[in-house]
Amino acid sequence: MIYSIYREQHVKGDIERVWRYFSSPHNLADITPKDMAFVVKGDHHHNDIYKDQIIDYTVSPILGIPLKWRTRITEVVPFQRFIDYQERGPYKLWEHTHTFTPENDGVMITDHVRYELPFGLLGTLAHKLFVKKKLENIFDYRYQVLDEKFNHNTNLL
Repeated sequence: MIYSIYREQHVKGDIERVWRYFSSPHNLADITPKDMAFVVKGDHHHNDIYKDQIIDYTVSPILGIPLKWRTRITEVVPFQRFIDYQERGPYKLWEHTHTFTPENDGVMITDHVRYELPFGLLGTLAHKLFVKKKLENIFDYRYQVLDEKFNHNTNLL
């Protein structure tokens, strides 16, 4: 079964600053709960995000067991949106569309994730028991960090 997550968040700042923050893979670790032990592999500090970019991570979502995760950036429309698609990792399907819409007083960030778990009925059960809640917690944490970073921090990124 394919599930979906949809979140919106308004942040203060101009589109260039917000885009620059989100298009750096290393900032993902900042907006992921520390207990996930999320680590971006490789050097992506000085590169703009680009189509077909490969990003490798390790993440420990359950019991501290590290998992390898590889995503490919499948679409980039600068200052508007980008899509990352899991090539290898814990999901049968993971497609995350990040959209950025300038507004008078900032930027509306939209996250739309389509995902599917492996293992058929076991995956469905895992989703009900803990995966759905874990993903909600991740996006709640992300919201809090971004709110603090963009809306309450007087230091510019």
